[in-house]
Amino acid sequence: MTTAREIMTEGAECIGADETILRAAEKMRDLGVGALPICGTDNKLKGMLTDRDIVVKVLAEGKDPAQCKAGEFSQGEAVTIGADDDAAEILRTMARHKVRRLPVIDGHDLIGMVAQADVARALPDAKVGDLLETLSS
Repeated sequence: MTTAREIMTEGAECIGADETILRAAEKMRDLGVGALPICGTDNKLKGMLTDRDIVVKVLAEGKDPAQCKAGEFSQGEAVTIGADDDAAEILRTMARHKVRRLPVIDGHDLIGMVAQADVARALPDAKVGDLLETLSS
C-alpha cells in the first residue's frame, strides 16, 4: 500500500507562530504554496494557515497583515499524518477532519505535506472521487 512518505511533497516549511501574516503571505508566494504549517517556538505544530485564512480572517476583516501574528490563526490541534501511514489512513484522516492538506510527520519532525493534489496523482480515481465528494459537502 502507498504511504504518505511516497506521495507527499517534500520540504514543507513552517511559519513561526510569532511571525506576521504579511511574512506568511510572502513565504506562500515565494514557495508557491497555498498553506503553511504554523510552528511554535517549541518547534511543535500549532495548526495550519491557508491563503483563504489570510483573505477571510485578516484582509476582509480590515486587519493589518503586518501586525497580525500567524499564531493567532491556529485553531485547535494540528491534524497530521505519519510518514509511514498508508493511503487508506490518509483518506480517512482527510475525510474525518475535512482537510485538504496534511503535514507529514516522521517522529517529531515535519518532513512534507500531503495535499489533495498529491492524493489525486497517486491513488485510483474512485478513491479520489470519494474524498472530493466528502471534502466538498
